[in-house]
Amino acid sequence: MKAILSKTCLAVLATAAIGVSASAQAADDCPIPGNLRVVIGSTSTGGDTYQASSMVVDKLADQLDINAKVDAVGVMPGFQALERSRHGNTIMIFHDGAYLGNLYGVNGYPNIFDKFVVGPTVAINPGNAYLVPKNSPYQSMSDIIEAAGEGKKVKVAIQPGGVSEIGLTAMKNAVRAKYPGKESNLVAVNTGSQADKNQLLFDGAVDVINGSVQANEQYTQLPEDDQKAMRFVWITAREKTIAETNEEGMGGTTREQLLQYVTPKSSVPMSEDEDFTFDKEFFLLYNKDMDPAAIKCIDNALAEVYKDDEFKDQLKRSFFVPDYKPSEEAASYLKEKNDEYKTIISNLKG
Repeated sequence: MKAILSKTCLAVLATAAIGVSASAQAADDCPIPGNLRVVIGSTSTGGDTYQASSMVVDKLADQLDINAKVDAVGVMPGFQALERSRHGNTIMIFHDGAYLGNLYGVNGYPNIFDKFVVGPTVAINPGNAYLVPKNSPYQSMSDIIEAAGEGKKVKVAIQPGGVSEIGLTAMKNAVRAKYPGKESNLVAVNTGSQADKNQLLFDGAVDVINGSVQANEQYTQLPEDDQKAMRFVWITAREKTIAETNEEGMGGTTREQLLQYVTPKSSVPMSEDEDFTFDKEFFLLYNKDMDPAAIKCIDNALAEVYKDDEFKDQLKRSFFVPDYKPSEEAASYLKEKNDEYKTIISNLKG
């Protein structure tokens, strides 16, 4: 770990702009007090939130020459820690689940756009996916939508209230648009971890599961007669997002193969002229009272970090897409995303 500078915290872009050395900057140029604690909305140190956060935070710490630690505390403890940290020594990294939980009415999820300051986006996990057993009669999302429309119950395993559920909401929306009143034939089977969802599929208890390219691609390589064999039917990411991943893709599945499971080749209509897409994006959150100068300092430092092609390649090797937007732009973009999904969720409740 790097020793914390007692007199200086580098503000890289500001330094370059005024043409003076970083060492000459006063402490007030980057008022981040003491060690920087970065809480995440996950308790797993093996999941995508921790993986993306640790890569970003390590580079941020190097850029600012400070100590920074990722702390996998989970969603509610993360929000609580952030709310207590008025001086900015604790910040948070989470993904779209931060606002989707509130839209779905999950207890304890605040409206992040009112409660906190939304900071920069840092990465996309393009792997949010839906899978079926390899021997399933459903060959495509169209097959699943048609089956529900024709009255067949299709059971879908999800973790309710966030990233896992938004794809099912889109499926229901597509069924209702084509077959009004039949959307209830898509039946949510609410469960917890990815392992739980996988097991339901192995046992034949569900027809479809929410998964990810990273967690489930290995099962798509198994022969069809293996009980654990799966295949993708839909990846929710935008086509251009998958196109930005490395050509070799993930595991034994190339980028070209992954592109077969995104719109327009795998279509879940959102309206008459637009398909539903969803990029799982990671971003920073700050306490409402955090010093704007500290927020600006982190923005500036991350802008420099994302000029480093080797760092961007590091993210891509782990199947993340580099996705830096500064705080103001990110807040506006994520609010638009929130409002779009709010409409879809509200329509289904109506």
